[in-house]
Amino acid sequence: MKSRLLWQVAPAGLLVILFVVVPLAMLVRISLYASENSFSGAGGWSLRHFGRMLGDPLYLGILGETIAYGLSAAFVNLLIGFPVGYALARARPQTRRWGLAVVILPLTLSLVVNVFGWLVILGGNGLINNLLIGLHLTRVPLRLLYSREAVLIVLVHTFLPFQILSTMSVVTQIEPALEEAAASLRADRLTTFRRVVLPLAWPGIVAGSTLVFILTVSAFVTPRLVGGPRVQMLGSVIYEQVLAGLNWPFGAAMSLVLLVLVLILVGLSSLARLGLPGRPS
Repeated sequence: MKSRLLWQVAPAGLLVILFVVVPLAMLVRISLYASENSFSGAGGWSLRHFGRMLGDPLYLGILGETIAYGLSAAFVNLLIGFPVGYALARARPQTRRWGLAVVILPLTLSLVVNVFGWLVILGGNGLINNLLIGLHLTRVPLRLLYSREAVLIVLVHTFLPFQILSTMSVVTQIEPALEEAAASLRADRLTTFRRVVLPLAWPGIVAGSTLVFILTVSAFVTPRLVGGPRVQMLGSVIYEQVLAGLNWPFGAAMSLVLLVLVLILVGLSSLARLGLPGRPS
């Protein structure tokens, strides 16, 4: 029995070793190279790249801005995604199917296509500026691109389906009879949401927000194309260090710092999922 189970688990374990453990070990090894622009450990081993990352105010500021983008995108997605996910979960089957199609449709598009679509919408001759000029709300095109607000809008739109689907998956498991029972006990909608819906939907809320945060802090295409040089996020800086500057050790060190940040968040989210804000009584 044990040997049969081992053979069943072995393929998955082999894939994890090849595509997770080995690349991570190589990333750690490269981050410890002493010299810059080096692809071997000929110069010895050092933690200087981690010290540069955590000791330079420039990179600490970029790290803080990246975290701020992640928290902002997760918060905005929660405000939009939870009501939409709840409405889809309580909708009729036919309406739910059409709603799911609309939600999943952006995920079928390439991220680059999605970003270029927003470049057309927010550009100087784009849809929004033409609409504002046509309504005589402005005489000259507004500069909507290459700003923090534009980056946040595109990030929220890109990752919103994950929050909606995560919320919908848990709300569909909540029996409507529980909400009806709360209403029969003279609980208003706010009390029903706080005492019944929120505690039961809490794991999905935390999972969706965590996923949005992770995807946001690791984004590099959106900040580079929509934000331009005025917006710096850690993912785009890592991209520049590895491909443009060929400074693999420093890029690997920044990647590990970002990985540790994500792992800490996953641990905190696991604790948050266990610490539910109350149970329906």
